[in-house]
Amino acid sequence: MRVFLIMILVVAFSSCVRNKNNQGIQNSVSTNAKVFEVTEVIQATSYSYLKVKENFDERWVAVSKQEINLGDIFYYDEALEMANFKSKDLDRTFDVIYFINSISKTPINTINTMPNTQNKMGTQQQHSGKIESKKKSSISMKKQAAEKTLSDIFENHQKYSTEQFAIKGIVVKVNREVMGRNWIHIQDGTSHNGIFDLTITTQELAEVGDEVTFEGKLTLKKDFGAGYFYDVIMENAVLVKKSAASTQL
Repeated sequence: MRVFLIMILVVAFSSCVRNKNNQGIQNSVSTNAKVFEVTEVIQATSYSYLKVKENFDERWVAVSKQEINLGDIFYYDEALEMANFKSKDLDRTFDVIYFINSISKTPINTINTMPNTQNKMGTQQQHSGKIESKKKSSISMKKQAAEKTLSDIFENHQKYSTEQFAIKGIVVKVNREVMGRNWIHIQDGTSHNGIFDLTITTQELAEVGDEVTFEGKLTLKKDFGAGYFYDVIMENAVLVKKSAASTQL
């Protein structure tokens, strides 16, 4: 009996030691938690490509380029899944990769977790995983009478979804090579019902602060999945004119 009790105590002690040694991301995170541990880092021009361990699985994710070390643990909000994504920088195709807007070493509050609500344009705004751009107070553009403003196209979005038009603005944000295109955000200092930022997808490229003119037409209520929903977006736009950055953002 004494030997039997000693054996039980040894097994219990070994289990406690094993649990203590295995503590980390696996034990501290539930299967629904959005947190991962970095196991490999590949730096490119605009993105940091990370091989991560999440809920005992390994996968590749991409975030905006930043200093990241092996073993770092990050929290995130939403991720956009891409299949057969080719990085031109790396000359490599990922079978599946997840693009993440923001990561943090502390827990992140979920963005836009409320059910569908009416936005100021009067349409249904779905749950969105994308990070909204902030209005740049430093932007104030003088346009000719014939030139359209963002205020105009947002107010008359139905009209501009059926006809080509040109729009000039200042680049405030650029996401390169996502879903085979570049994502450029422009502002011109005007707004309609609190909407001031236009997202443009294009094969062209510009830098933050550049003054650009794009031509295309609007797409309304575009859903790319994974929470990436746009009430208004200009897709496959053509860059008509670009001048070097003249605005400090």
